[in-house]
Amino acid sequence: MDESLWPARNVAEHAYCPRLFYLMQVEGVFVPSSDTEKGVAVHRRVDKPSAAHEKPDASEIDPERPKVVRSLVLTSDSLRLTATLDLAEISGQAAVPVEYRKGRPKHVAVGPPADDCGEMEQPPLSHPEAWPTDRVQVGLQAILLESAGYAVPEAVIYYAGEKLRLRITVDDALKAEALLTLDNAKQCAEGPRPLPLVNDPRCPRCSLQPICLPDEVNHQRAQSSSDELTPRKIWPPRDDGIHVVAQQEGVKVGVRGMELRVTDKNGSAVKTMPLANLESLSLLGSVQITTQAIRALADMNTPIAFLSPAGRLVAMIDPLDSVSAEVRRSQIRKLDRMEVCLELARALVSAKIMNQRTLLLRNHSSLPAGVAADLVKEAKNAAQSDSVDSVRGHEGQAAAIYFGHFSGMFKGPLSVEFDANGRKRRPPPDPINSCLSLAYSMLTHECVAALRLARLEPSIGGFHVSKPGRPALALDLMEPFRPLIADSVAITCFNRGELTEGHFLRTASGCSLTDAGRRGFFNALGRRMDTEVTHPVFEYRLSYRRMIVLHARMIAAWLTGDIPSLAFLTTR
Repeated sequence: MDESLWPARNVAEHAYCPRLFYLMQVEGVFVPSSDTEKGVAVHRRVDKPSAAHEKPDASEIDPERPKVVRSLVLTSDSLRLTATLDLAEISGQAAVPVEYRKGRPKHVAVGPPADDCGEMEQPPLSHPEAWPTDRVQVGLQAILLESAGYAVPEAVIYYAGEKLRLRITVDDALKAEALLTLDNAKQCAEGPRPLPLVNDPRCPRCSLQPICLPDEVNHQRAQSSSDELTPRKIWPPRDDGIHVVAQQEGVKVGVRGMELRVTDKNGSAVKTMPLANLESLSLLGSVQITTQAIRALADMNTPIAFLSPAGRLVAMIDPLDSVSAEVRRSQIRKLDRMEVCLELARALVSAKIMNQRTLLLRNHSSLPAGVAADLVKEAKNAAQSDSVDSVRGHEGQAAAIYFGHFSGMFKGPLSVEFDANGRKRRPPPDPINSCLSLAYSMLTHECVAALRLARLEPSIGGFHVSKPGRPALALDLMEPFRPLIADSVAITCFNRGELTEGHFLRTASGCSLTDAGRRGFFNALGRRMDTEVTHPVFEYRLSYRRMIVLHARMIAAWLTGDIPSLAFLTTR
C-alpha cells in the first residue's frame, strides 16, 4: 500500500468506522444499497465535468460571481492523498469546496425555546451540524486546495435531504482533525482487519453489514467472556432476488433494455424479467447466452454459472469485486496448518451427522432402535478426533449407517431399487440416485457462489483434499447442508409425486432426468432454498440460501481471526 493514493472520501469513513474503511480501501469491498443508489442520483448532475454543460457558467454572465468547477481532481504526493471534489467555487486565488450529501445534517439540541416557562411541552431547539465523516472529507479537500495554491476560508456541505447549504469554517482545528484521521487510516490499513463496532445503531443501515457481520462476530467473541451480546435481527430472513436456472435445450439468454430475455429456437420470447432483481443465472447444458447479456450482468455484479446437463459446475463468471487478497492470504496460510484443517473438519462433520440423524427421525417410517444413538456416537467421535483422517473415518461410518436406512424415508417401489443399489453416483443407476446426484451438484454450485461472495477461494479446502478443478472448500461448506437441502429435496420430490418413473430416462450410461423432470426438480429445490430456518447460535431465521451465505462469511471471519470458533447449522 506504500505507493497508493488514498481517496479522501474513503479516508473520511475511518472517522465513522475503521473496519468499514479497511473493508472498502484495503480489501476493495463495496456493496450497493438503496442509500448508495440515492446518493448516485443526487450526484448525477453535480458529478458531470464542467465542460459537459451547454449553458454558460454563471461567472461568465456575472464576473462578480465565483467560477464553478465540477468533478475537480486534486492529488498530493507528499500526503499520498487524492480527492474528486463534487464542486469548487473559485474566486481569484480563493476557493470553496462544495460537497453534496443525499441525507440530512446532524441536529444538536440547544435547549428549550427562549419563551418556554416549563408549562408547555415543546420540542427543544436545535441547530444543524456536519457529520464527522463529512467534516473530515471537506477538511482534506481544503488541504489539497491549499496545496494547489488557493486560499480556502470555508467549505460548504449541501445536504439534499433538507436542501441546506451548511458552511464549515476551515481553520487549524479542522485541518488537524482531517490530518489525524488520515494518519490513523494509514496505520489502520497497515495492520490486521479491525474488529467491528459493538451494538452501533448505524450498522443496520450499512450496506457492508452482511460482510462485516458486526453482531455475529461480537457474539462469537463474547462466548469466552462474561459479556452477553445477543445478535440483532439485522439480516432480512429472505433473499427476494430472482435466481434463474435455464436448462431447456436450444434456448438463448439475451438482454433488451433493462430486461433479461429468454428465447426459444425460433426466437420467440419464453420469459422476460427485470435485470435489477436478478441475483444469479445458471445455464445447464447447451443453453446459449449473448455477450451483451454477459456484459450487462457483469455490470450489475451478477454471477453466471455454466453447468453440465447433470448439474456439474463447469465454469463461472463472477464479478471482479468479489476478490479480496487479504481474505485469501488468510485462507491459504490457515488451511496450510493441519490443526486448523482438523478444527474445520470436526465442526463440519459433526454437524452433518447430527443433521442426518434428524432427517431419519423425521422421515423414516420404522427406524430401527439404536440407529439414532449410533449416529450421535459417530458425531461425538468426529468432534473429538485427533486427525483429519480419523474424522473422515467417522464420517464414513455414519454414511454407511445413514444410507443403509435411507430408502426407508421414501414411499413406493423406487425405494426398493435404491436399497438394492445403495448410494452410487458415476453413473447413477436409478431415479433416486440420479436425483441425489443433481441435488448435490446444485448444492455445490450454491456453495461456490456463497464462497465467492465471502471473498474465499473455493478450490482451497480444509476437510476435502484440494485437487485440480475440484471446489474443495465448497464441498466442505456443503457437508452440513447435504441432508437439510439435497436429501430433503429428493425425499419431497418422490413422496409428493413431483418426480416419478416417467421423469427419468434410463440408458446404458445410467439414469438421468428428462426436461420435465428437471423442471419439477428445480421447482422443489427453489422452494427448499427459500424455506426459513432458525440459526442454532444466533437464534434468528434465514432462508437456506442466505444461511449458506452466512456460513461462508463466518468461515471467512474465522480464517481472518475475527472469531475464535465455528458453529454450523443443525436442526432438531
